[in-house]
Amino acid sequence: MIRPRERRWMAVAVAVLYVFLLAPIAIVVLAALNSGAYLRFPPEGLSLRWFVAFAESRSFTSSLRFSLKLAALATAASTVVGTMASVWIVRFSGRWRNAFRVLFVAPLAVPGILTGIALLIFFYAVGWGNTGFVGLVIGHTLICTPYVFLITSAVLLRFDRTLEEAARNLGAGALRTFWRITLPLIKGGIISGAVFAFVASYDEFNISLLLSGVGMTPLPIQLFDYLRFSFDPTAAVAGTISIGMAFVVVLVTQKLVGLDALYLGGG
Repeated sequence: MIRPRERRWMAVAVAVLYVFLLAPIAIVVLAALNSGAYLRFPPEGLSLRWFVAFAESRSFTSSLRFSLKLAALATAASTVVGTMASVWIVRFSGRWRNAFRVLFVAPLAVPGILTGIALLIFFYAVGWGNTGFVGLVIGHTLICTPYVFLITSAVLLRFDRTLEEAARNLGAGALRTFWRITLPLIKGGIISGAVFAFVASYDEFNISLLLSGVGMTPLPIQLFDYLRFSFDPTAAVAGTISIGMAFVVVLVTQKLVGLDALYLGGG
């Protein structure tokens, strides 16, 4: 039984943890509302002038659209690849399951800058030196696939296969069984993996830095270049937009599968 004194100390520890996690977000948002000419905290005053400046900046708005497009395509590709890989490895890989699993999650263990260099060398080695947008999609898909694979695999390992056997006994084929039985039951894990993949792609810096070209600048790279020469709150506006987007993603996930699926990988 937890004593009242221990409960109070636990409440203090939780409060400190929440402050530690939320303080950077609050600082970025307040810095974006700063009415002064420079990025600073605390703000000199509150104003929306830098949100207007962001909206009027062609470089920032085009980079934002490009990042959303890139993240959407990488998420779609990694969701398909990660789901198919998890089904095959969990169900059919046999004694090689652990080896294949390590290979699929390897991009998470390798530093992003090394992955980007390896991709760049590979593209030039096979004659794809100027891959452009396709190269970026391939690179982002590579680092996003492990998220979908890990979460979907966790759901499949807990899956009750007697449901599939019952469907097969009733005359359903393998494809129909997967579509009508397996997929609806694991969709929570797939959506959760897709959410993590989208966020990972949207925030990816190392691969984007090495593979992006002229006219194909994701928002993190544009923000990095901007801060090299300017230090006004427009940069904080870009961060605030990313925070708001993450919040929207969480809300959409809550509507589709619930937050338990996002944290636990199940539906």
